[in-house]
Amino acid sequence: MSRASRAMLGATVAAVLAACAHAPDPAPSPLPAPSLRPDYYGTLEPFASDAVYFVMTDRFVNGDPANDQRDQGGGDPALRTFDRPVPGDANGANIGYLGGDFRGLLDNAGYIADMGFGAVWLTPIVDNPDEAFTGGDPIGSEAFFKDRGKTGYHGYWGVDFFRLDEHLPSPGLDFAGLTAGLSGHGLKTVLDIVGNHGSPSFTMPADQPKFGEIYEDGRLVADHQNLAPADLDPAGNPLHRFFHDEPDLAQLSNNDDGNPAVLDYYCRAYSKWIGEGAAAFRIDTIRHMPPAFWQRFSDCIRAAHPGFFMFGEAFDHDADKIAPFTWPGGGEVSVLDFPLKERIDAVFGRQRQGYEKIAERLYLTDGPYANPYELMTFYDNHDMPRMDASDEGFIDAHNFLFTARGIPVIYQGSEIGFMRGAAEHAGNRNYLGQARIDAAAGHPVHASLRRIARVREATPALQRGLQLDVQMHGDRAVFYRVLQQGGFAQLALVLLNKGDAAADFEVSRWLQAGAWRAALTGRTQAVEAGGVLRDTVPAHGVEVWVLDAPARRDDLREALDQAMAHRLGGPAR
Repeated sequence: MSRASRAMLGATVAAVLAACAHAPDPAPSPLPAPSLRPDYYGTLEPFASDAVYFVMTDRFVNGDPANDQRDQGGGDPALRTFDRPVPGDANGANIGYLGGDFRGLLDNAGYIADMGFGAVWLTPIVDNPDEAFTGGDPIGSEAFFKDRGKTGYHGYWGVDFFRLDEHLPSPGLDFAGLTAGLSGHGLKTVLDIVGNHGSPSFTMPADQPKFGEIYEDGRLVADHQNLAPADLDPAGNPLHRFFHDEPDLAQLSNNDDGNPAVLDYYCRAYSKWIGEGAAAFRIDTIRHMPPAFWQRFSDCIRAAHPGFFMFGEAFDHDADKIAPFTWPGGGEVSVLDFPLKERIDAVFGRQRQGYEKIAERLYLTDGPYANPYELMTFYDNHDMPRMDASDEGFIDAHNFLFTARGIPVIYQGSEIGFMRGAAEHAGNRNYLGQARIDAAAGHPVHASLRRIARVREATPALQRGLQLDVQMHGDRAVFYRVLQQGGFAQLALVLLNKGDAAADFEVSRWLQAGAWRAALTGRTQAVEAGGVLRDTVPAHGVEVWVLDAPARRDDLREALDQAMAHRLGGPAR
């Protein structure tokens, strides 16, 4: 700022203060100086700028067939790891490796970035067992978890958390090379991490190599030895001390959160991957370890990397059960918004319920979460049936996710409605492949997603602004997103129509005078004081009207003051 500008600003501030001192009820300044504007924001978390594209690496694109390990497991069909179709009519499902790798992901970084995403979440990268699992229960049985015959293609059966799995890298492309390459496309890397379990650890007819074992860069530190948890001897056998002596998830090892060596191991292992470019963590099965463990873990990570962003998976539709992980003492991390996901599915899926169902799960004020604006919003992923919706349902869901509070997450293939409605063993995790990606630009869901995601990418109010709901009912939603912080000020008015016919909107509540511009169509409207903004939104459409100005209207400021004061929740609400 120049000396003259500073003098002018000082004179302005002095004049305003003088007016306040002598006038009994001064009118608000028509254009407050930046130093006099109150802050209005949902979050200042930098990661909130970045919509997330979720990749199951093995099922994305095979960019390097040389790392497929097609002979892994040997000649025994029960042990081989590559290409293991699920028996019966399983919609093409497969429980073996199919070849997706770092090269396939990096080759398509431009495709992901072009859609408007700023981050890629990829499944765990650490070393997994080299055979198919022979224990557990078979697919098709009545058991809840059915792991017999599966491989670690998904990455969640970690064995050595300090080493890459051999199916992923290529010569000259390790994890550091991948993160650098993604960064070159403007994409952050979100690494999926696991703390509560390793690999399947018991019920094998004969003990298999690596299963139930934990290594540190090749050195054995723990071994379940194919023993049931009740048969472990943590007090007498050093190799058992890593584990609880009671089961948790299926036959997976149940790591002992009370053992300091467990925390130390995972903090050091995952710190290594931060050093190679991981920009955030997604924490698998977070509620299978107590919140106090995750607080110690996040403290350990953030001691070296202040503000490092993390979000957890707590698979529960009850907000009061997953919110504690967002609180001080509970981890202080974000979570995937499962309670909202349930309603998104009901509103945009085949049920086509009204927006009022979504409004009940936004928790914009005095809610259970530390900060609802930092939640990860989504409608499906790899651990549940994909959303069963029409193309229009996907379009409507994206229009909402990319304009409402939270950080949107989209699972690979959803941009073309891939395998809609399919469950895990019935096509959810099917291979996407280069051909489908190359053809995606011609799909209506892809086109509309790219359109609204790029609007969010270019509109900070949609990323971090407070949300004020005007209408959330039936097929229509109207809300503001307002960001005013430092020298930046922006108001966005979102109009959503998920109906089958065009809808006329007239908005006057909290509407500020000014030159509003339509982010999607480029139109403009000059709104006078006390005026109305009118628009017709097409069927299954959206418009975002933007005013680049600070909040000046009194009732708007009052509503924003209340939203700002009550946006944070938690146990003391």
